[in-house]
Formats: sequence, C-alpha cells, structure tokens
Amino acid sequence: MKRQYKIFIFLFILFLVFSVVHGYSDYKSQESNDYIEAKAKVLKADNSNVNQAGISRIGDQQLEIKILNSKFKNKQINSVNHLVGSLEIDEFCKEGDTILVSLMVENDMITGAKVVSLYRQGWQLILFAVFVLCLLVYAKLIGLKALFSFIASLFVIWQFLITNLLEGKNPLITTTLTLALLSAIIIFSVAGFNKKGISAFVGTIFGLISTIIITVFFGNQMELYGMTAPFAQTLIFSGYMNLNMQHIFYSSIIIGASGASMDIAMDIAASMEEIRINKPDISRKDLIKSGFNVGRSVIGTMTTTLLLAYSGGYLTLLMLFTTRQTSLTQILNLKMVSAEIMRTVVGSIGLILVAPITAVFAGWIYSYDFKFQNDSNKNKNLYTSKKISVK
Repeated sequence: MKRQYKIFIFLFILFLVFSVVHGYSDYKSQESNDYIEAKAKVLKADNSNVNQAGISRIGDQQLEIKILNSKFKNKQINSVNHLVGSLEIDEFCKEGDTILVSLMVENDMITGAKVVSLYRQGWQLILFAVFVLCLLVYAKLIGLKALFSFIASLFVIWQFLITNLLEGKNPLITTTLTLALLSAIIIFSVAGFNKKGISAFVGTIFGLISTIIITVFFGNQMELYGMTAPFAQTLIFSGYMNLNMQHIFYSSIIIGASGASMDIAMDIAASMEEIRINKPDISRKDLIKSGFNVGRSVIGTMTTTLLLAYSGGYLTLLMLFTTRQTSLTQILNLKMVSAEIMRTVVGSIGLILVAPITAVFAGWIYSYDFKFQNDSNKNKNLYTSKKISVK
C-alpha cells in the first residue's frame, strides 16, 4: 500500500508540474501577441459618461489604474470600461477594485487598455483550497485520489473535449470517448482496479450508451437544435458556423447525466461490496436483490436531485413565467423549457437503467472473491480463491 501510495503521489505531482508548465507556455505565447492580460488596481473611477436607468448602466467608465503584474508592473495608465446595459456581462468598477485588463501593446509600449472583468481568481483559489482541505481531512488517501481525478477531469475536458469540438469533430463520438476516459480515470483512481471499480465502470458505460440512444431519438423527435444553450449564437457568429450545435447540445445532456450515473453505479457497487464482506456466504441471488434495493433507494432521491439542479439554473425564468401568468401549455412547449425537460428526464432514465445493470454485473463478479489470509509460518500474505454458493 505504501509503495502504491508513493507511486500515486509521484504521478499526481508530475501531472501538476505538466499542467503548470503547459499553462506557463500558453501565457508566454499570449505575451508574444499584440495584447497582454494583466491584473490591475483601480486608483480612480470617472463615471461622468455613464448613464444609469434603474440598475442598468450604459456608457464608458474612465479609469486610472495601476498594473500589478506582467512586465509593465507598477505602471499607471488610463483604461476604459465599456458598459452596454447587460447586467450578466457588464462589470462596474469602483476605486480600490482589483480588475483584469487587456493591454494593447505595440513596439513594447502600451497603446490602450480595456477592462475585461473584476479579478476573482484569488477568492476562487481560497475556495478551492477549502475544498481540498475538507476532502483530504475527511477522506485522506481516497480524498487525494478524488482530487487527482478532479484535476485530471478538468484537464481532459479542456484539452481534449473542447479542443476537438471546436475543430468540428463529431460531437457524439468525441463526447463518448471523453466520458469513457473520464469514467475510467475517476472510478479506478478512487475505487482502484478491482471488482468494485470494474462493476461501477461497466454500469456507467451501459448507462452512457443508453443515454446517448435516448437523447438522439427524443431530441430529433422534439426538433431541438441546440441554440437554447448559453452563448450558442455568440459561438456560431464568432466564426464557427460549421459546428453541429444540435449534437453539441446532445453532448451537454449526456455529460450532465454521466456524472449522476457514475455516482449511482459507485454507490451500488460499494454497497454490494460491503454486504459481501460482512456476509461472505450470501448467495448471488440475494446479493443482486440487495443491490436492487440499494438502487431503488438511491434513484428515489437522485432523480429529484437532477430536477433541483437543473431548475436552480433557470430559477429566474420560472419566476418570470409566474409574473406573466404564462399558461402551462405554453411553458411546456417553449424551446428553452423543452430542452431542460429533456435534459432532466433523459438523465433520470439513465439513472434508472444504470442501477439494475450495475447490480446484476456486481452480483455476478462478486460471486468469485479472493479472501485475504495471513500465513504466520511463511510470514507473508496469501490469497485463496473461494467460490460463493449460488442458490
């Protein structure tokens, strides 16, 4: 165990080093272009050219800022912050704020600066540090493995999935390969390459396949083309007219459902392992029956969890429907609502299918186990095979 632990720590550190080096190379390549992203502090804010109507602001803020990093550190310059009246995009700056700015550079001199956003990265890192601390304190080695799978998942999604989707690769094939890889990384890094991990992985993959089939069929029947996704139109008009937004929308549904499917598959596999350990003479039939009972209990709350998760993202839309007294028929047939209904129901169907598949496979694979024994005569560990009685 100690040797495996050291190997895992080494691989984890190696992965972090690679990520840092890769990120640094991206930063250097950014600096070689005609702009540099830098952190700055607002020294003065002139709002004389800003018009306010209610909580919306339109106009240009004239800012005096001090650059806090990059090769122009400590340099004081003027910057402009364009406000277009869009509350989800605009950032209203005030004196003392730390902001992210885009510096236009020519001949090693700053020719202009534009506000990108408030700088929130510091608090994000603190929040992530709290997450890591809670994870490691409670779960210890398992928590470290979960942290590895978390960072690896971010890396795979950003470097493989997003890149290939933007290059116009088939979204469904790309997403399927990505989720299969992520499922293997997450499940086997946390559970290990053992019967529990294999059971959870098989259940997740079957759930993934069924979710893809259901998504494509019902998506085509309801004629949902994917333009309801946030910033879909912006992406299209940014020079990516060749993208298949319908299949990218399908991919987003499959990705959202895969996490819950993986969760329930691991719940059932882990529960059945505990049952097998505490009652080694249990029959295969009773073990599968126990897995089914666990699955039913988990599904009962997990489907509601999906509903709450997706509804939370559109809480203001639901409030708007109420204020306008929109009829239920109109609500259900709106393109945006139909897309979210499909997302919720498809994810729930995937959960329901994952549970029995995982229970049956785990019951079969747990029918043959290896019992740990300590041979005091030879002072070493031996494993003897034992077949469970099947009634």
